[in-house]
Amino acid sequence: MPNPGKSVYVIQHTDGEFLGLIEDHLEGRGIAFNYMRPHTADGGFPSSLDSTDGLILLGGGPWGSAGTRNLPTLEFELLLTRDCLERKLPVIGIGVGAQILAIAAGGSSESTALIFEVCEAHRTNDNALNGFLPESYPLAIYMRDSLVLPESATILSIDDKDRPAAFQIGDNALGFTGHPGVKSAMIEDLIMEFEESPDDIAGGLETLRTKQRDLDEALKGIMTGIVQITGLMDQQK
Repeated sequence: MPNPGKSVYVIQHTDGEFLGLIEDHLEGRGIAFNYMRPHTADGGFPSSLDSTDGLILLGGGPWGSAGTRNLPTLEFELLLTRDCLERKLPVIGIGVGAQILAIAAGGSSESTALIFEVCEAHRTNDNALNGFLPESYPLAIYMRDSLVLPESATILSIDDKDRPAAFQIGDNALGFTGHPGVKSAMIEDLIMEFEESPDDIAGGLETLRTKQRDLDEALKGIMTGIVQITGLMDQQK
């Protein structure tokens, strides 16, 4: 009998930001994903990690982790992420989710203003994501605060300002400051959802739209590498 496909919990922090283009790549590989929406009235967290093969922590719009405007569920998510790391379950953090991963692994975060930047990321290691991380790729960052990586982290790419863009913790945990599967409509929804928005939204959206095809193309390699590093297509034991 064939082994059943794997599944992951996805922690969603806003109505506007979801997996985006990543959904198609997971579905195409038979990897199920279950959204948890603690920011909604009827949402919540899983009662345990016994029924999942991994965890994805999405971005938080204007929510951060360094004290200015902390994600309301920050402390619980840190506990959840530390539990995943101790169990050797794969974790993927995006935006504030990457900050949570960094803190849970022994790093920290620093207070910085909410930004929306579309720039380029540059690979720092030819073997990053098993060699599938593109040498350079578009990076769309919508995030408050900046992460400080623990010494155990391996930087996979940096942005135009030499900040970590992608990193790896241990064997199977990955962080991305920008959303690899972002769509311009997601940014537009974040603007509508919250009263606080970054500067020059119009300019950032225009740039993002011109980069969408390149983002889509880069995601093919990124997702191949993610799935290999996390083992989400390995056979169930």
